[in-house]
Amino acid sequence: MTIQAPQQVPSHAPSARPSAWEVLKDYMMTTDHKKIGTLYILTSIIGFAIAGFLAVAIRIQLAVPDNTFLIGTTYNQVLTLHAALMLFFFLIPIGLFGFGNWFLPLQLGVRDVALPRINTFAVWLFIFSLILVITGLANGGAPSVGWTFYYPLSVDANQPGVSVLMVALTLNGIASLLGSANFAATIVNMRAPGMSLWKMPIFVWAIFSTSILQLISLGGLTAAALVTFLEIKLGLSMFNPGIGGVPVMFQQFFWFYSHPAVYVMLLPYLGIGAEIASTMARKPLFGYRVMVYSLLGIVLVSLLVWAHHMFAVGLPESWQIAFMIATMIVAVPTGVKIFNLIGTLYGGRIIMKTPTYWLVGFIFNFLIGGITGVSLGMIPFDYHVTMSYYVVAHFHNVMMFGTAFLAMGGLYYWWPKMTGRFMDEKLGMWHFWLFMVGSWMTFLPQYILGLLGMPRRYYTYPAGNFAWTELNFVSTLGALTLLAGGAVWFWNMYITAKKPATASNNPWGGYTLEWTSSSPPAAYNFAHEFPTTFPTERPLYDWEKNGDTLTPVDPKTIHLPQDSIWPFVTAVGLLLMGYGLSFGWFTNYTPAGGLQPFFEAAPSHVFASLVLYLSFPVFLWGLFKWAGTREYAVPVAHHHLTKYDNGFMGMAWFIISEIGLFGVLIAGYVYLRVSGLAEPPALRPNVWLAALNTLILVSSSFVIHRAEQDNHHGKVTRFRLGLFVTLLLGAAFMLFQVYEFSLFGFESDWKQNLWQSCFFIIVGLHGLHILIGGTGVALPYYQAMTGKMDKYNHGSITPASLYWHLVDVVWLLIVAIFYAW
Repeated sequence: MTIQAPQQVPSHAPSARPSAWEVLKDYMMTTDHKKIGTLYILTSIIGFAIAGFLAVAIRIQLAVPDNTFLIGTTYNQVLTLHAALMLFFFLIPIGLFGFGNWFLPLQLGVRDVALPRINTFAVWLFIFSLILVITGLANGGAPSVGWTFYYPLSVDANQPGVSVLMVALTLNGIASLLGSANFAATIVNMRAPGMSLWKMPIFVWAIFSTSILQLISLGGLTAAALVTFLEIKLGLSMFNPGIGGVPVMFQQFFWFYSHPAVYVMLLPYLGIGAEIASTMARKPLFGYRVMVYSLLGIVLVSLLVWAHHMFAVGLPESWQIAFMIATMIVAVPTGVKIFNLIGTLYGGRIIMKTPTYWLVGFIFNFLIGGITGVSLGMIPFDYHVTMSYYVVAHFHNVMMFGTAFLAMGGLYYWWPKMTGRFMDEKLGMWHFWLFMVGSWMTFLPQYILGLLGMPRRYYTYPAGNFAWTELNFVSTLGALTLLAGGAVWFWNMYITAKKPATASNNPWGGYTLEWTSSSPPAAYNFAHEFPTTFPTERPLYDWEKNGDTLTPVDPKTIHLPQDSIWPFVTAVGLLLMGYGLSFGWFTNYTPAGGLQPFFEAAPSHVFASLVLYLSFPVFLWGLFKWAGTREYAVPVAHHHLTKYDNGFMGMAWFIISEIGLFGVLIAGYVYLRVSGLAEPPALRPNVWLAALNTLILVSSSFVIHRAEQDNHHGKVTRFRLGLFVTLLLGAAFMLFQVYEFSLFGFESDWKQNLWQSCFFIIVGLHGLHILIGGTGVALPYYQAMTGKMDKYNHGSITPASLYWHLVDVVWLLIVAIFYAW
């Protein structure tokens, strides 16, 4: 590679090193996708470190028989936190949102994501969800129910910390959905002029497919967490067998997301592996289109395999066979991608640097993990090893010394671009071999232990079982070896940060657009424009061959979004709300004791409840100040590839997740209703009131649509009036709904009737969406009343209108299944 970017002129003179407060303030306000990616990566590494220490503690406990280092609830708490942190605060976020934020816009040749302030809000919500989990340690203890929090263990009054885990997962999920919708909108609506979808780098395709999978499937985990939380706080349940509920339905909800989550943790890293393979082998990616189709194929098939986690719960044989076949099918596109990586390396002039070692290590490890995964898809074998250490070994084979190897490879590969510095190669090799040897020492014995019958999640075992003691001791030595590898990794990053920045723009000789920016990139990413022809997904190679050059741009002419503190303040409001919902409530109510005087509750409950009430003004203050601050300080013409603006595009993708959430809950209710378990009570809510509410809500949809059209045609007064009428109609709907809920709630006990419990869960969730949608409509009304909307600044009317239409459509379905059926 000899094509070079024009020399970038620094936008400002060097200044003194900023203070810690200045750095923190900058990151609190930033809309720079690279700084946001750095926040995701740093937070994920912190989560990895904490989870790693917890894993070592687990292995120390299991090193010898009858050990008492960690026992009982303490062991279960450590196990739960280890798993939850590794999955939700390391593997998923560092690949999808850490590397995704850093390199998606750079590889697309644009200067930021579609919705930069949503990006700021999402990263801080992610950080605060981790902080919320940690607060549980000081408020009754960490959850001890395992990362799967199976029902009914999760609603046992003796299990602490479950509420905070449910709330933290929900907040983390909101951040994840916003980030995924943002990425999808960026890919579809932005991209450098001339770059078609089939000319995007494979890493961009990996992020795109992962975002789609996340948007479709995350509703399963949200539904499981929401119903669990509502049973703890209000006694509402779809799973309680005491009122006819089905406990196994929890697993259906949970695994509908949590098996696709394996691919959410895999697909971004396959994109990283493909980038490393192509660059380090000096070859184009082998089978580019086949790999894209494989990524999209996994998105489809991974949504159809969740029940293979549940073979042993008593599913009908026909269902077990169907899910076994689906499990076999999903191995096909996964195997294709491994062949793509091997084919890319084969015959290349391979540069054997640290990223290449991590890639080769991934291919070997993941191949073994994939084979053992196929074995678990075979029903008779799964019966034998289910809930044993064989499953633990397989999962870690795929995730820890499979996928995580490419997380490390991505760091070593892109570290020169991110920091301007190379990682130390010798330390990098120590890190790699300690992780490789430590991983096999840790988990290969666990395969054998599983075949010998050792159950998972047990905190001790007796002496005398054949080879258990020896295998567990070797496994613990392996965990200590991994700890040493982690220490080398952290030391490598630390000493690297001390070195001067010496990396060139393209130190590895890569072929994608990020290698034309400086190392590290400037705030505006590129001080040049690209040619508008993209012959292949390797534009730098093609342009050099064709003699194309990059056109310099004066950085002073580049306008970036304004930094803003208000997304951070809004996220703080949700952190306070999450704390209040976890450890307090709106009243002093418990399902067991009913409603009691507020100040007779425990002081911690009273304090958390007051924090909950305080959170609403903080949240709304931050949100409206955010809406009242224009994204750009000067009028800017936006680059869109479609006729839709970024707000509409982001909301359109986000709505997929809302459909998924309601779809999972409604499917669960329909099953309970059809099977005769959720029979309606004699006194149901009045149909006439539902009909009146339907008329109100449908009318509001027409009104906001008309208002949107008035805004397009410059009829400002009619636009404002339309939004005001929409808000009035929404308020009327909520008043009637509250009246109906109050009347129906007093007539019978929702803790004793499954149909009524389902009604309050699903219709109540819709009511929450009315409040959210009404707040969304209030934002453009506020923008219009304060003069913040013009031909360059369209405000948030388009996404608000789209979301309001969704709420109305969901209501029509609710009327059909609860009032008319």
